Amino acid sequence: MTTPEPLNFTTQIVHADRWGGAEHGAIHKPIHTSVQYGYERVEDLIAVFQGTAKGGFNYARQGTPTTAALEAKITQMEGGTGTVCFATGMAGICAIFLTLLKAGDHLVASRFVFGNTNSVLGTLADLGIEVSTVDVTDSAEVAAALRPNTRMVFVETIANPGTQIPDLAAIGQLCRDRGLLYVVDNTVASPYLFRPAAVGAGLVVNSLTKSIAGQGGALGGAVTDTGLFDWSAYPNIFAAYRKGDARGWGLQQLRKKGLRDMGATLSSQAAHQIALGAETLALRMDRTSATALALAQWLEQQPGVARVLYPMLPSHPQHARAQQWLRAGSWLLSFELADPSRCMEFCNRLRLPIKATGLADTRTLIIPVAHTIFWEAGPAVRASMGIADGMIRLSVGLEDPADLIADLAQALA
Repeated sequence: MTTPEPLNFTTQIVHADRWGGAEHGAIHKPIHTSVQYGYERVEDLIAVFQGTAKGGFNYARQGTPTTAALEAKITQMEGGTGTVCFATGMAGICAIFLTLLKAGDHLVASRFVFGNTNSVLGTLADLGIEVSTVDVTDSAEVAAALRPNTRMVFVETIANPGTQIPDLAAIGQLCRDRGLLYVVDNTVASPYLFRPAAVGAGLVVNSLTKSIAGQGGALGGAVTDTGLFDWSAYPNIFAAYRKGDARGWGLQQLRKKGLRDMGATLSSQAAHQIALGAETLALRMDRTSATALALAQWLEQQPGVARVLYPMLPSHPQHARAQQWLRAGSWLLSFELADPSRCMEFCNRLRLPIKATGLADTRTLIIPVAHTIFWEAGPAVRASMGIADGMIRLSVGLEDPADLIADLAQALA
């Protein structure tokens, strides 16, 4: 079926399965649970194994028709050339680092990355991969950290939990000039609010668990190739994958090493649930962004709150950058209590926000940052990342803004 053009974001998503050729006239792509995939001719099976066939499946560890449909949907959303889905967002990040870097290479990463990503950076150092973490809100710091053996620069569009926004375009230009792979984790913004291809990213990461699935019911991750990076010049592509069109070499290596060898495979059931959630991405991001901004503006006026961190507030250090690149501010909101000793009392008095880790659920989630998700990092690392002892993170859900503000007011009282 021919896809009409041009179409807006949500229209494309909700009709993607149908226009992609869902079997038997189904509106949604069916769930394919088969692990093995057979062929009438062994030559066809060999072609799939050797990568000379266009499409095809052999063993579900490398993907199924259901995960392939989700990959096509994510590729469309990010405006890329291809996507590989993983069991989690962290699996996708680890696949990038462990399949595209090797001992002796150097990685420059944001100082403000997600706690689990920060933990992985420590593991990379143990494996002989040099890592420098810098303040990526200033591209000059990235430039100063580059070395002859630098292969990759890794940033997050909106940092979790501090909401710092990198100097996205300047870092992209720097990577283009130096031939470096620019990797952007777009989880918090989502492809609806921002497409990293606009600033020259070569690979884009999304934790599908969060913005794209949106209901806290399925784990998943994705890595999308924007088509902007020249893989033919990248020295870490294995000889076995240096065949055919070089534009596919990066994803081929990620799929073979990250899925086939490491087994970080997304199940068909989870892929189907994520694909359904993706259909309401724009609606949820518009709603949660508007609510988060209303909460941020209200919190900024409260005497019991020392600081509010939200990109669309004029007080945010990267507010101008947020306005330039982001359609809206997303659901992530952090603030610091004037009295850090009140963190537990304040959280416990709330009736609506759920005291839980996780992000981008339909329900608002709350967590004291220093005591939980960044506890393992230690005081020195937290200080370097701007995480105060009184910082509280909100993942704003779909509740009515007035109800959330009333609940916050009684907890602060």
